[in-house]
Amino acid sequence: MRPSEMSLKDEIAAAEKELQKAERQAKQQEEKEGKPVPESQEKLQLLQSQLEALSTKMAGAHEPKKIAWLQCVGSRDINHCDNGYCSGVCCMYAIKEAVIAREHAKGDLDAAIFYMDMRTYGKEFEQYYNRAKDNGVRFIRSRVHSIDPVGDTGNLRITFASETGNMMEEEFDMVVLSVGLESSPEVRSLAEKLQVELDHYHFAATNSFTPVATSRPGVYACGVLQGPKDIPLAVMEASAAAGAAASRLASARNTLVKEKTFPQERDVSAEPPRIGVFVCNCGVNISSVVRVPEVVEYAKSLPNVVYVQENLFSCSQDAQDKLVKVIEEQNLNRVVVAACSPRTHEPLFQETLRNSSLNKYLFEQANIRDQCSWVHASEPGKATEKAKDLVRMGVSRAALIEPLPMPSVPVNQSALVVGGGIAGMVTALTLAKQGFRAHIVEEKDRLGGHGLKIHRTWKNEDVPAFMEELSREVTSHPSIQVHLGSKVTQAAGYVGNFSTTINSNGEQKNIDHGVTILATGAHSIKPEEYLYGKNPRVFRWHELEEAWDTDVVKQAQSAVFIQCVGSREPDRPHCSRICCTFSVQRAVELKERNPEMDVYILYRDIRTYGEREDLYKEARKRGVIFIRYDLEHKPVVEENGGGPLRVTVLDHVLQRPITLTPDFVTLASAIETRGAEELGQLFKVPLSQDKFFLEVHMKLRPVDFATDGLFVCGLAHYPKSIDESVAQAQAAAARAATILSRKSIEVEGVVANVEESMCRGCGKCVEVCPYGAPQLVQIGEGDVSVSHIQEALCKGCGACAVACPTGAAAIRHFNDREVLSMVEAALCQ
Repeated sequence: MRPSEMSLKDEIAAAEKELQKAERQAKQQEEKEGKPVPESQEKLQLLQSQLEALSTKMAGAHEPKKIAWLQCVGSRDINHCDNGYCSGVCCMYAIKEAVIAREHAKGDLDAAIFYMDMRTYGKEFEQYYNRAKDNGVRFIRSRVHSIDPVGDTGNLRITFASETGNMMEEEFDMVVLSVGLESSPEVRSLAEKLQVELDHYHFAATNSFTPVATSRPGVYACGVLQGPKDIPLAVMEASAAAGAAASRLASARNTLVKEKTFPQERDVSAEPPRIGVFVCNCGVNISSVVRVPEVVEYAKSLPNVVYVQENLFSCSQDAQDKLVKVIEEQNLNRVVVAACSPRTHEPLFQETLRNSSLNKYLFEQANIRDQCSWVHASEPGKATEKAKDLVRMGVSRAALIEPLPMPSVPVNQSALVVGGGIAGMVTALTLAKQGFRAHIVEEKDRLGGHGLKIHRTWKNEDVPAFMEELSREVTSHPSIQVHLGSKVTQAAGYVGNFSTTINSNGEQKNIDHGVTILATGAHSIKPEEYLYGKNPRVFRWHELEEAWDTDVVKQAQSAVFIQCVGSREPDRPHCSRICCTFSVQRAVELKERNPEMDVYILYRDIRTYGEREDLYKEARKRGVIFIRYDLEHKPVVEENGGGPLRVTVLDHVLQRPITLTPDFVTLASAIETRGAEELGQLFKVPLSQDKFFLEVHMKLRPVDFATDGLFVCGLAHYPKSIDESVAQAQAAAARAATILSRKSIEVEGVVANVEESMCRGCGKCVEVCPYGAPQLVQIGEGDVSVSHIQEALCKGCGACAVACPTGAAAIRHFNDREVLSMVEAALCQ
């Protein structure tokens, strides 16, 4: 990064901190005086102006034409033992930054990522990586030797060794370092005070079977305290820790709880619209592009707007507290917030409205970040005009929106868990320990799933012993009922009141429950290449476990592992995540058994993320040979006249084919779901493009479906190791418990409704609804039927309103009048 731009960014960061500090001080003074203090307000305005000036200056700074990202800076460091692990998140961070930089560049930005192994192992990460390559991001597999300044130009020269070992140089305007993550001295001190054991990298020591439990009973760890991880896994572990803690505290549930109450709702039906508009800077996310003060002044001129305010961060707690006061002081009965995405922040603002005695649906959000500043970063003038348009549209609709009721439904305090593998059993047991009933529906005649095929975890823990104890706890718990040899045939109902029919060994059974957790697992594909199924010496990864003590494996002098068999290919683009760790682990164990044995791993990228990197280092130390291949030059496995197999692979360093003669070959075959599409249709939940169950939000709600009361965990969500499966299972149980712990819950008010006088009972709405909300019911004594909406099932998607030929079906809060008012406002300034 250029020194001038670095200092400017530092100035902006310092200005933001100073402004936040001033806002806190102003709030404290206001609370002390009982009214705003003019001096504080003047200081805030001055600091906001300074921040805007710096942002404008930054926007006009020299724009780089070439940017390089350097991976593994401080991670995977074999020279410093404290940083030998992989930081896990850096590859995706760099790819995302490179993609966004190219999207926001005014010209054609040359973005290059220098890396050793590209570790895009998360859900849909590989697809993002492929899109980045297709969209022009360069990926250079290399070892960087040095970075030197180029005269007085401010540019930087990177000297690096290419994959073939040639020394090369390239000049860049800017360099971004993907630095590793490490625990802080404060964390180490806290762990010492709490008497919590840390591992050799100073992260919280946990095991695979209780992944959020520390060495001290009753103390739990989640997130980066355990080691580097991305946001979805950190959020997942946070819920898992809550679930584990709740299991211990079940007997004390609700004894110290105060139910949150909202003030009585104000009746605004007879009042003329009094709209307040709150425009957000979003730090520099919006204000660096959109001229926010100009938007604020424009909003003041709009009909029915009686108050306009500019905020630095509208979603902050300070801003929310101020919003409540302003609503009361200005007697507002409608609120429009011009900020970021309603997908993430609408519930927060709606709750604030309830705190101010307004119905939560008297709120409208204009997305001037995602739909404006982010997509028009190079056109501030046009972006500002578009922001005005979005605010005008929001205000026009806000004047017409009306309060909606929020009905409540009773909750059946039991759970249905579909799948009896590790994830399913842990989910049911976690819920049972919290005092809730759970039904496990398992298609096979025994519990265990994939866990029955594994002998040791990557941490060398005894899996069969764990499985035996887990199965015993599940089958003996009085609150868990296990249905073996069973399959779901029908599913109906809504959050708190589901009804599922299962076929259990030929007998139809109906189960009523309040929540559903899908933990149906996945399976390893049977490859059609590399002689699999044609030669008994070619195994899939879990078949090697079964053959581990046979003569074929015990007496072998040479072995080959082939990675990415069926994964990361056009027909199955996802990474199966666990394969690299398994192969490296087994390669080390083969070397431990016979140090003279020749062991080869043919790979595309070694993805031993996190502390699994220790296994990779151990394998290299013991002499395991790693040979990289690409899709254009895949290995060839041939029979060799009844003797050892013959494997030919193009060596990536020598750039010439070499021949190996292993006694057996192990294929890291892809993992995919089975029967997920059928189950998805039954429960009305979506699948990803890879046919894994699709959560509602990868980062913020990684175990929830869009349909309330349904959750997912384990391999059905995406391939993962035992520790990750257990954590996600505990997370799913914790999320489910937030519903089961209530006697009743409120359901969404934005639902469809049918005007019976206009309905002709054609059933089109029933056909198109993905959630089964409309039903034809007979009225009167004749054969006349009309559509009736089960509000608890409805998601307000509008499919029924579109399909209805008479216009009888409509969506509350999005009726024709409200929507058309926005269209008119957009077209008629």
